[in-house]
Amino acid sequence: MSPGSGPLANNNYPKKTKMMERADSKPQTAEEALPVLEVENLCVQFKSDSGVTTAVVDESFVIRPGETLALVGESGSGKSVTSLSVMRLVEHGGGRIVRGSIKLRCRDGRVVDLTKANRTELQKLRGSEVAMIFQEPMTSLNPVFTVGAQIAESLTLHRGMNEQEAAAEAVRLLKLVRIPDAERVALRFPHQLSGGMRQRVMIAIALACKPQLLIADEPTTALDVTVQAQILALIAKLQKDIGMAVLFITHDMGVVAQIADRVAVMRYGEIVEHGDAKTIFAHPTHPYTQALLSAVPRLGALKDVPHPCFFRLIDPDNGQVIEPPSDKLPAPGDTVLEVNDIVKTFPVRTDFWGNPTHVVRACDHVSFRLRKGETLSIVGESGCGKSTTGRAVLRLLDVDSGDIIYRDRSLVNMTRRDLQVQRRHLQMIFQDPYASLDPRQTVGYSIAEPLMIHNICSKKEMWDRVAMLLKRVGLSPDMANRYPHEFSGGQRQRICIARALSLKPEVIIADECVAALDVSIRAQVVNLMMELQEEMGLSYIFISHDMGVVERISHRVAVMYLGQIVEMGPRQKVLTNPLHPYTQKLLSAVPIADPNERNLLKLLNLSDLPSPVRKVGDDPVIDPLVEVEPEHFVAKHEVGGMAGA
Repeated sequence: MSPGSGPLANNNYPKKTKMMERADSKPQTAEEALPVLEVENLCVQFKSDSGVTTAVVDESFVIRPGETLALVGESGSGKSVTSLSVMRLVEHGGGRIVRGSIKLRCRDGRVVDLTKANRTELQKLRGSEVAMIFQEPMTSLNPVFTVGAQIAESLTLHRGMNEQEAAAEAVRLLKLVRIPDAERVALRFPHQLSGGMRQRVMIAIALACKPQLLIADEPTTALDVTVQAQILALIAKLQKDIGMAVLFITHDMGVVAQIADRVAVMRYGEIVEHGDAKTIFAHPTHPYTQALLSAVPRLGALKDVPHPCFFRLIDPDNGQVIEPPSDKLPAPGDTVLEVNDIVKTFPVRTDFWGNPTHVVRACDHVSFRLRKGETLSIVGESGCGKSTTGRAVLRLLDVDSGDIIYRDRSLVNMTRRDLQVQRRHLQMIFQDPYASLDPRQTVGYSIAEPLMIHNICSKKEMWDRVAMLLKRVGLSPDMANRYPHEFSGGQRQRICIARALSLKPEVIIADECVAALDVSIRAQVVNLMMELQEEMGLSYIFISHDMGVVERISHRVAVMYLGQIVEMGPRQKVLTNPLHPYTQKLLSAVPIADPNERNLLKLLNLSDLPSPVRKVGDDPVIDPLVEVEPEHFVAKHEVGGMAGA
């Protein structure tokens, strides 16, 4: 493909590169600005025992100062491989750039072809000129160093700060990315933070040196909507202040609509459609782009529908509508799970004798019921206690007080052997798919392992079920012999979903189970979960920050704030008539999937989440939930200076 042909032919940029023009030229418009990054005819391949795989095919694009190019597409389409190629990290994963150039313009006007740069030059450029926010923060952060030390490292290397200056700047950066109690968080290790907080630490590291080019690979996947709004506003401010260019890789089309100047849609390693963001959203021409946009959940679309609804999807190959299996799920049945007044605290500071003096009250007198065939969604900001509640329900964490009753039996007072038997009926899909899969085992074995432990079926039936489950979550059965590192983040999450379904449980706790999935697969998995719910009477506790998906899948919604449930009720009532100020704040920050209605970057006045750390004995006042309308409960207390309903 020639540089002036193919999917980039209509991008309104000159066909000839300007990268070698003088650095002191002064363009009058954004169209004339010298590109910060120019990728031409990039081809990346991976070698394996099964042969050579071409992950990126003849890819070309440019990004100019202050511009945001959103790279979207399905999991495994080549988005992350593109970003790793620009950083020249793809070689560490077994990839090889076989053709093309990647030219980066530095602050001093030098133009560096990254495909030809040596190791020393790359070390100087990474962090200072080009920085990256990685998709999985737990695997990107060093587990043996505090997060403050990891931020300070880049400051000392690239900005010449001494130890004290770097430590102070690290705390300031943590505050910039909306982390409460930043001074104490800087002294913690990655495993002591929630997934959302770890992602914010990664963003702080990437922004520390104010790079010329920021590559953001799913940077807001693990973040709740309010923090997401603040982070996107922070990136936009840096773009304005220093002219930073951004390559934004995401599957969240709502975020794309809010921040992107241009959109490039990838499929099977190629850019199949490219253009102005408003044009792409208003008039998508490629069937695959149409399929992506059909799977975007739009908050408010079901305001007149009281029950969960399947997505109506479009076939990416022919553009035809795929009709859902049904229009309405059956009504929920009797109560199967009761959570009664559970409390869970984590010590964060101790005295000389090892007694805790300060604790985080992750669950503070949380109570709810779950009925057969019902989906209860728990929403709230990162660190509010959603994941802790889910883990406590499965007895993966021991609660301080309260009770959890499943089928009239207390899980809190159950023996270890009895609990193992009950866990056949209670399964969990974890937030971080890479950390929850054994890297030494094939994914087929990981899916089959629960069947082996509980001795459910014969060996042949077991592997037949593994193949069936892989197909049900959109993967090929022949992938069963691969290892977790051979899959993208979204594909790994689908494997975790298949594993949770292997025992045909009655209750599934899904902790951000679709956060890592691209929009089309996410819609398919949500449809699959509802289809299984209809067939098997499954009950879900759906923990999420994606309010559009919550609206699609939920019967009821519970809103958590600082470990407490502040509003709970039928989904239609909570989302269309939010009565608690915190619920109203959450819903106001949801990105609108329309480039003509950009609301995220105006939300700079959102109040910060107060520190969840409290002195031992300084228990917060827990006001009971008050029924303000049938089945709609709201807490009446002060929340961050806002009076409750």
